[in-house]
Amino acid sequence: MKRLPLAFAALLGASTVSGCDTSPRPPGDPGVCYHYAQPKGKPPQYNVLARNVPTLEQCAADLEGMRVHFLSLGGSQVEITGAYQTKFLFLEREGIFTADSLNGASYLALVRTGDGRLAPPGSVSPPP
Repeated sequence: MKRLPLAFAALLGASTVSGCDTSPRPPGDPGVCYHYAQPKGKPPQYNVLARNVPTLEQCAADLEGMRVHFLSLGGSQVEITGAYQTKFLFLEREGIFTADSLNGASYLALVRTGDGRLAPPGSVSPPP
């Protein structure tokens, strides 16, 4: 998956990034946070995680809570994918990335702090 700086990703129009991409697109339901799954040999599933979610950041926090909960129950999936209002969310070790499509270019939306919390990029100083 390609990673682009936020400023560069903003310059690219959705038409140029998604023009030849045939990957699944997230639902556009306002305020609904989804967990995305694609079982082998089956079509993609968008499981509703929460409704009336005001922001992408809140959806990311809800997905992070789900991830941590499943890990505490013995799960092993560290990286998960979600969706919020036409955007995919990718929860990874470095932070949370967002993209318009599953295989398209993504950019950093939230970073992990030293103690594992999520914060906007630039609000956390890199380690010395």
